[in-house]
Amino acid sequence: MQDIKSVIIGTGSYLPGTPVSNDKLAETVDTSHEWIVERTGIHQRYFAKKGQGTSDLATKAAQEALENANLQPNDIDLIIVATASPDNTFPACATRVQHKLGNTKGLAFDVAAVCAGYLLGLNVADSFLRLGKAKRALVIGAETISNLLDMEDRTTCVLFGDGAGAVVLEATEAKDNPQNRGLIGVDLESDGRYFDILHADGGPSSTGSVGKLRMTGQEVFKHAVTKLAKSAKTTLKKYKVSPDELDWLIPHQANARIIEGMRRKLDMDESKVIVTVAQHANTSAASIPLALHEAVKSGKVKEGDLILHEAIGGGLVWGSALLRF
Repeated sequence: MQDIKSVIIGTGSYLPGTPVSNDKLAETVDTSHEWIVERTGIHQRYFAKKGQGTSDLATKAAQEALENANLQPNDIDLIIVATASPDNTFPACATRVQHKLGNTKGLAFDVAAVCAGYLLGLNVADSFLRLGKAKRALVIGAETISNLLDMEDRTTCVLFGDGAGAVVLEATEAKDNPQNRGLIGVDLESDGRYFDILHADGGPSSTGSVGKLRMTGQEVFKHAVTKLAKSAKTTLKKYKVSPDELDWLIPHQANARIIEGMRRKLDMDESKVIVTVAQHANTSAASIPLALHEAVKSGKVKEGDLILHEAIGGGLVWGSALLRF
């Protein structure tokens, strides 16, 4: 098991429609470009078009990741979709993606940890690959979170956007991995006492409806910075890595102020932090793989780079992941 690493061999992303600027949003919401930027750093976001489901976004991102990995759909043994906004209550969004891709041999299922969902998906996929239960996995973070927004609540509706990001992981033996690439470790925690500060106020067994996203912003901010810093430091200490050895911090893109707080706590230079929140807003489970793909596509992230991810989502669920790309 120690001789196998889960290596990212392809990335992809998808953003629906055209960007919705802060000014455009202000035409229907009591807000302004200046108010949004000052508090969040967000300039625009993308919203799925009518009739466009989370599985559609996830499939587009997965197709690009497969193309970049030079693979066909049936080369994949495992499909994991991290989402808080699936097409249906059941079956799993991942099975819809599996069908749309044309994969007929893999196992497909969803994981639910909201903004931390991608990290959970990575952790689960890594377990399958290292135990020999799969050779290649697609891990996708995808959201049409706009369907959960109360567009009369300006404290939340300006923060979020839709999108998808995907990675292809391949189980790689040490003899074929001279750079020792792959997922090094994931640290995840949860604490259900903080359910009320970030949740959707509906569900099949409670209201019988989807519900709307509710958030106590100041409380989330306070927990985010402290809990993420602790998790990041725990992960780095466990694997004997100092922050200055990292090539990149690619965090969950929730809020520019949270990202800046994390950067300061790790004492990392701004040039080593990937920030896409201005262009995409908070895309929940999609935000890390979206940001990773943007960084790979731009040439910033290269093979062999050491990367730290971190994220916090409703539950609360939070954690960090260390990998060599």
